[in-house]
Amino acid sequence: MSTKELKLHPDNFEMECTTVWAFPRRGNWATHASDWRGNWSPEVVRNLILRYSKEKDHLLDCMIGGGTTAIEAKILNRHITCIDVNEEALERTKKSLEFEVPNKSKQRVMKCDARDMSFIKDNEIDFVLTHPPYADIIKYSDGKIKEDLSNIHDIDAFVDEIEKVAKELYRVLKPGKYCAILIGDTRRQKMYQPMAFKVMDRFLKVGFKLKEDIIKRQFNCKATGFWVNKSKEGNFLLIMHEHLFIFQK
Repeated sequence: MSTKELKLHPDNFEMECTTVWAFPRRGNWATHASDWRGNWSPEVVRNLILRYSKEKDHLLDCMIGGGTTAIEAKILNRHITCIDVNEEALERTKKSLEFEVPNKSKQRVMKCDARDMSFIKDNEIDFVLTHPPYADIIKYSDGKIKEDLSNIHDIDAFVDEIEKVAKELYRVLKPGKYCAILIGDTRRQKMYQPMAFKVMDRFLKVGFKLKEDIIKRQFNCKATGFWVNKSKEGNFLLIMHEHLFIFQK
């Protein structure tokens, strides 16, 4: 598809400059689609890429999911390595990249477990940005892929595996460069589970420093009516935010 036929940039886009982000609209440019459950907003990705990388940098998304990061990297002239353990995600990403841009950015899409990215050299990556599953809140393979972290129900067990990912990300990232992770929290037996802070702690444990903690508002209109009633009946608040951590090596 040619660039003349395809809109490559959002309308009225402005870079965020505070620690609270809110994007009620979904991306309506390029090949972005919102039908992959749990995918992150293209405007989050665009903000991150523009702020923490420069053109022709080598980016990494180690859990590419529906391909949002790959689309934005291609448009913004960044080379990117996209990996996932889910073949469906990889095929979806490849399909989403079937459009032309006026630059020579390269996209590498391959199957790999983020806990072992040995094909990537030490200090090779200029910027990491990824949106991991939030334990088993959304299951992406229903237990069919043993490496899929969205099959893990126990939060501490999930965080143990995320620490392995953090170690690999620290290894492949160049010194001084940044790593962005969007992660949310959940409830178990109506009690709040601070999963995001547990994940943050593991990234700090492997050597990262925390540059920013951005609060991203969630817009989940489909479930609002049902869950509003549940929150009143059960006396708990609906979680309407996620944490976007920016780490530096």
